[in-house]
Order: sequence, then C-alpha cells, then structure tokens
Amino acid sequence: MGQARTRRRLVAVDLFAGVGGLSLGFEQAGFDVLAAVEYDPVHAAVHKFNFPLTEVICRDVRNISAADVRRAAARGWRLHRRSGPAWDGLVDVVVGGPSCQGFSTMGRRDREDARNDLLLEFVRLVIEIRPRAFCLENVPGLLEERYAPLRESALKQLEAAGYSITGDGKPVNAANFGVPQNRKRVVILGVLDGEVGELVGHAEAVSVGEALSMLPDASAITDLVETDSVSALSAPMVDWVPGASRYARVMAGLEVDPGDRARPRYWDRSVLTNSRLTLHSEETKRRFSQTLPGTVEPVSRFFRLPLDGQARTLRAGTGRERGAFTSPRPLHPVRDRVITVREAARIHSFPDWFRFHVTSWHGHRQIGNSVPPLMARAAGNAISAALGAAPSRVKKELPLGDPCLLSLSMAEAAKHFGADVSELPAQRTRRSAAQKV
Repeated sequence: MGQARTRRRLVAVDLFAGVGGLSLGFEQAGFDVLAAVEYDPVHAAVHKFNFPLTEVICRDVRNISAADVRRAAARGWRLHRRSGPAWDGLVDVVVGGPSCQGFSTMGRRDREDARNDLLLEFVRLVIEIRPRAFCLENVPGLLEERYAPLRESALKQLEAAGYSITGDGKPVNAANFGVPQNRKRVVILGVLDGEVGELVGHAEAVSVGEALSMLPDASAITDLVETDSVSALSAPMVDWVPGASRYARVMAGLEVDPGDRARPRYWDRSVLTNSRLTLHSEETKRRFSQTLPGTVEPVSRFFRLPLDGQARTLRAGTGRERGAFTSPRPLHPVRDRVITVREAARIHSFPDWFRFHVTSWHGHRQIGNSVPPLMARAAGNAISAALGAAPSRVKKELPLGDPCLLSLSMAEAAKHFGADVSELPAQRTRRSAAQKV
C-alpha cells in the first residue's frame, strides 16, 4: 500500500466473538480489540473475563447497527487508553466467524439453515463500519457448490465496497500454524485500497504429547471430581516426553514467545484451572485401556489421541437452541479417560492463563467453537503487514476479570449484561452424543 510502517497498536472489532479465539489471535498480532459482539451471555461473560478492556455487546448481531458497534468501540478505546487523545473512529479490522453449522461437514448441512444468513450480517456490518480490513473465518463447507450463490453474493458485496480479497479458494489447516490439531477452516482476508497475501502456514508441527507436556496428571488429583481448579504445586507432573516442549513452556507462561504482542496477563501460575474430571465406570475404563492411540474405541466411538501426532478437529456440539448436543470428546493419549477442558485448550493453542466456563460442557463447547489463536494470529500478522504496521509490544501486565464471570448461568449472565431475553439462545432438551460408556 506504500505507507510508512507504524508502531501504533491497531484496533479491532470482533463479531460473533464467542470466548475470543479470534480476539486473542489478533491481540497477539498487535491489535487492541475494542469491542466484541456475542449473543450467548455465557460466552460473553467468559470473553469479558479474559479481555477486561474490551467492551462486550451481548446482543444478536442481526439487531445491532454500525453505530452500536462504534459506541462500544469508543468505550473500549477509553478502557485501553485511560489517558491520551480520544478515538478517531478508525477501525483497522473487523473479524468474525459467523455461526457455521448450516455449512458444516460434521453435522447436517442445510442450505435453508437461518444461521447461514449470518454471513450476510457480517458483510453488512463490515460495509457499514468500513474498516481498513476484515477477516472472515468459517468451515470448509462454505466453499461447496451448493452455497455458491450465498458465498458469491457476500464476496461481491465486499468487492464492490472496495475490498481486495484472498483466501476464498481453499481451506487452511491449523496444524500448519503450529496448532497440534488438524483443523481445516476457510480464512478470507480483505483489505481496502490494497492487497493482502494468501494465508500460508509453515510452522513446525507440534504433537499432542508436546502440547500436554508439563500439565499435572489431573487423574491423580481427586479434588478435580468436585471442582475445576486446584493448586497444582504438589501435583505429579507428566513425563511422557523428555522434558518440557517449547510449546508447553510458552503455553504455561514459562518462556516468552517473541511473536506474541498480546498484553501480558497477570495470573496465578500455581493453580491448575478448567480441569474437572469426567467420571467413567470401571468397564468403560477397561475398554479405554484397550484402545490404541490413533484409533477409535468401538462402543463410545471416542478417538484416542496419539502422542506423536496431531489431534482430530475438536468439536463443539450444539448450543441449547439446537438441543445442547454434546460432541464426543477425545480420549487422553495415556490416561483411561476423556481429556479435560484445559487439555483441550492446550491442543487448541490457548495459553494456560485463558479461562473457560467452570462446567465441562460449556468449556469444551467454547473451545470447539473457537478459532485456534495461533491460526488467528497468522491472519492478524498478514493484515498488519498489508496495512503497513509493526505494532508495539505492551509490557505492563493486565489483571484478568472477575472470576464470578466464569460460573454464571445463562440467566445470570443475561442479567449481568442486561441482555434482551428475546435474543437469547432458546432452551431445548439437553442431549449427549455419547453412547452408554
């Protein structure tokens, strides 16, 4: 684009934010996320805990305007910069992953699924807000021929608004960006009055064993049957890889990642969080013990993670508006149980300071719905380069939010945000994907 490179931190808005996989990745790329939109109050509360300087709008995106987003972003600007000039109103990037179940190859694909129209809501807000760039994430099914009219309508509107676009040709795999998980996603990038390069990952592969190294053995901590967090100072440490991998040391906050420009968080490294155990019968554990890494246990259909390879795509299941369906969780590579939320977070490239809801159901769903931060960071770096930026680092540690935000029920979280009840996810009967195990 020809402009001089600037050291200022760029600003972002996250639509369909969930708990913040895209938010974190773009923050790691040097963006300050001023505002986030998320209609599920439980997810919104978790986002607010992890990003206390971000103004969270707990609304259905179909019912908000660009003016609503800009007002929230102005409040977020002041939270990030308590002194200094007022916000000039410029949004550098709008990011988002519109709900994708209608396109998903893992569920029942439906061209008539109303959630497919959320793609056009993303387009609407990008055009109205007119950021310098955008990042749109979705499942590979979006590229199928059956969705060509919707996809082409969305991209043509963005191109007509002046955005040059890349990434609409084929999916990218999170494993190529250093995520220990094979997870293919479409990542479409657009820039006003310029060009952005294709998102290409060349990171060295990280294995499940490397990702989980250094984590205490949750199976040996009996308190984790009743709670999701304990002091881990005296817990036995896992030793299935020789020493701690660099990936694990970075996730644990014991080694600085030179590519991470996120505001450092202040957190208690002595506490093991989001590690509540799932109870299994003795018969179930016997079957799990006979399941080799990289294979599927025939009764439960749970996949046992390999130590020396990558995980399969971590799945979210469905929200309560779609029956609260729980996706099968992977089996731990060496323990005869399913993985904990913290172990799933490691496999998804969330650092250990990042917290999820205290219940396993919400926690696993929040991870499965998120963009792996390392992949999101790569997208942020590509946009930052296209905008001629070299964002500065922030050294001052940022305290996390109120821990009470991590245990709110849907009703409690809705009350916290003053959410419109008519916009909340509708309640249906909760179901489990697991067979009797």
